[in-house]
Amino acid sequence: MEQIRPAQLDEWLAQHADQNPLVLDVREPWELQTASVKPEGFELLNIPMQQIPASLNLLDEDRAIACLCHHGMRSMQVAVFLERQGYSQVSNLTGGIDLWTAERDPSVPRY
Repeated sequence: MEQIRPAQLDEWLAQHADQNPLVLDVREPWELQTASVKPEGFELLNIPMQQIPASLNLLDEDRAIACLCHHGMRSMQVAVFLERQGYSQVSNLTGGIDLWTAERDPSVPRY
């Protein structure tokens, strides 16, 4: 499983440009209201972690997907789950939105 830091996202997006890369935010709705990333140069989709199994039809198995959560633990669990379901291009955004604030966009609130 590829681990990428928010600071490495642009490089990851460039590497997967031909696969229409997706950032999959697996946080809860209240978390999105508290802090959210701006989808600049990528598509952003929110599916809370608990809804992932029932929402697999929304995700292309061959698409590059980088999973995001608060600190990187839930997103890692989702990424492992997706790999086990046959998704071949899954990565985890290490440090989650908390590290995103530190490395990419300090305007995103920390919580």
